[in-house]
Amino acid sequence: MRFKLLSCDVLTREVGYCLFKTPHTVDPVFTEKGEHNAPGRLRELLQGQIDAVAAGETAYDAVLLGYGLCGNATLGLRARRFPLVIPRAHDCTTLFLGSKEAFKEHFADNPSQTWASTGYSERGASVFSDSSTREWTGSTPDLAKLVEIYGEENAKYIYETMNVTHDSGSVWFIDVPETRCAGVYERIGALAAGEGKELRRIAGSIRLIEGLLSGDWPEADYLVVPPDHEVEGVYDLDEVIRARPV
Repeated sequence: MRFKLLSCDVLTREVGYCLFKTPHTVDPVFTEKGEHNAPGRLRELLQGQIDAVAAGETAYDAVLLGYGLCGNATLGLRARRFPLVIPRAHDCTTLFLGSKEAFKEHFADNPSQTWASTGYSERGASVFSDSSTREWTGSTPDLAKLVEIYGEENAKYIYETMNVTHDSGSVWFIDVPETRCAGVYERIGALAAGEGKELRRIAGSIRLIEGLLSGDWPEADYLVVPPDHEVEGVYDLDEVIRARPV
């Protein structure tokens, strides 16, 4: 099979490792981490790339997205000529951890917990994650406005997620064994200590990235968006996203 991959560049190391192992032909395109600062602009960029792939001469079996919801940047993306495949993830935290279950274990009680990883921290200006409310809506969240846009149940989840207090005393380092680099943990630990924080190591996994490039997409982990459908947000910790016809 042949795939087009559109991915955030924070996953460059993990994608590179999995590209070496996949039996399929994959044409990757990476977008800079900084594009997440403006989710609307990132959505337009990704849709433009999807449209360009659809208009091109190369026939693909699917367009793969190395993203989660990512501040709603993938919300409303439409599959054109080829299906879209996207992991069921709120953001790259889940992609680095390797599963929704790991995300729930470490982040369900505090989705805004500050974290770092080798791939995330080497890209862009920020070493540590910044789960600010602006990544979701571009402004301070208003519950009534969220209800108007997303419905009462979804709005409540989003509002509670955005208003969780950071654990200011620690930074979690997501350690992916396959892309581990000597000295990185110590360097980031020194930066955390300089801010009065403790760096704590938690296990990461390439499982979701490897599965994305494998062509085997179990429904529990990936959403396959058929042509003439778009991505819709669910905003829970299990389904996360679904496809709807347009």
